Amino acid sequence: MTNSTILANPVQTPEVAPATIAVRPRRILSRESFGDLTFRRAAFGAGIITVAIMLAVGLFLSLRAANALGTVGWAFLAIQEWSPETNTFGVAAILFGTVTIALIALVVSVPLSIGTALLLAEVVQGRLRALLVSLVDLMAAVPSIVFGLWGVYYLQGAIIPAAKWISIWFGWLPFFAVTDAEGRPFTEASAFTSSAFIAGIVVGLMVVPTQTSIMREAFARAPIGEREGAFALGATRWGMITSVVLPFGKGGMIGGTMLGLGRALGETIAVYMIISPIFTINWQVLKTGTNSVSALIALRYGEASEFGLSALMAAGLVLFALTLVINFTASTIVAKSRSGAESDD
Repeated sequence: MTNSTILANPVQTPEVAPATIAVRPRRILSRESFGDLTFRRAAFGAGIITVAIMLAVGLFLSLRAANALGTVGWAFLAIQEWSPETNTFGVAAILFGTVTIALIALVVSVPLSIGTALLLAEVVQGRLRALLVSLVDLMAAVPSIVFGLWGVYYLQGAIIPAAKWISIWFGWLPFFAVTDAEGRPFTEASAFTSSAFIAGIVVGLMVVPTQTSIMREAFARAPIGEREGAFALGATRWGMITSVVLPFGKGGMIGGTMLGLGRALGETIAVYMIISPIFTINWQVLKTGTNSVSALIALRYGEASEFGLSALMAAGLVLFALTLVINFTASTIVAKSRSGAESDD
């Protein structure tokens, strides 16, 4: 048989119908270890307890504030007076002072915190870094009353010349003007004491250690590969920091800033020792007189009647709600800009 015969008569193979096989997904069974199970349940329980405590605090404040809020209604947020005895009280001026002090604190603390965190994470090395990190962490444990005493007996007198200089050269801005009721500028030193400016500086220095610790941890976790890549492309140290470290630590900077803001909004003793309480909105941050919700509660709690205590609880409820809004907003921002999620090319 020749090759041509074979090619002309190929071997005919019978067609076989494929067998019908039922395809079922394989079940993968894994037994969770005792340690993993314990950790998962403990973490879940801790989260539930934390949320329950927050809800309990909000419920407690709401119940205790119901009497006062039922008396004045929504006007509680607009009245610039605090006289529960005459049913005329509100948190407009107090809340304005609270936010003003907190914003001044952030203006002071955020640049210091970012600079200190970059110094500890990128510049100093070895034992010096360990020493400076320990000092910054220890500063976070200093009691508030110590900062308050320092602010009253040292900073207040030392800052008056700087406050006068700001008022003279930048007094054309309403926030930095220091005037009397007729619009004439004040020059006496007594007009610059016990102000929101001084209280904000003290509170800002108080929150610097906390913000610095969070930002330093975020900066220190910047990928080594991206750092070395930036240097290999000819970047300077500052160029590497701006292109790699700062974008990577964006979430840490936002989180640290918001945590400091929450601490500044609720600070009590230091603010209480420095400010001169008033119940009108003071737009001039360098001028004597401001107030805060926490300082008001500390000042009036001991002498308050039952209705007055309900009014204080209403003020605390407003501060509690404001803090929750800020924290939830910060959490949303951090979740959308997580550290390491992106960095510049």
